[in-house]
Amino acid sequence: MATRIGGPANVKIFVLYLMMNINYPLDFVSVNDIVMRTDYVLYLDFAEAFNELIEQELIRAETVNADGDPEYAVTPRGRLVAEQLHSDILQRLLDEALTGALRYLDFKKRGVIASARIERRADGQYDLFCELTEKKVVLLSIRMALDSMDRAVRMRDEFMSKPDTVYRSEMALLSGNLNYLFNAKGGPDGT
Repeated sequence: MATRIGGPANVKIFVLYLMMNINYPLDFVSVNDIVMRTDYVLYLDFAEAFNELIEQELIRAETVNADGDPEYAVTPRGRLVAEQLHSDILQRLLDEALTGALRYLDFKKRGVIASARIERRADGQYDLFCELTEKKVVLLSIRMALDSMDRAVRMRDEFMSKPDTVYRSEMALLSGNLNYLFNAKGGPDGT
């Protein structure tokens, strides 16, 4: 399967765009997390592009986090390259990815913890429990009854990969802000 945004050059531009617009150093795991959340880039393509960005001196380690891991930032040369190179990545995709990255990083900085577990019920169905906590205060707690383990696992994994999106979606639904889910034409996909 190929990366959805195109070849290696587009992956590099995508990573540079996100890192430039976040505008503070991030460790490899954080950059990986924000890129993988988009579903536009495969992990191996990202890892290869990230290493090439370091080798080409377009990003460099500038600081070290509390765990002793290097934190990377875009170099002046990297900014120049990113600003001058044109790619065929739609600006809408870049903007959506950046918005998602900023939301994810906000949750991460605040120390919001996501947890999810699956329990089999006596009737053969499954309960999925999802929870978000911040400083030991429960922000969100969801319990869903599901008909199969496969479905429960997929939903658990989706929750764990994008807990901030689930949280905002629930807030929007419960507050009546359906514009969060539907565009002006009435459907989630514009139809």
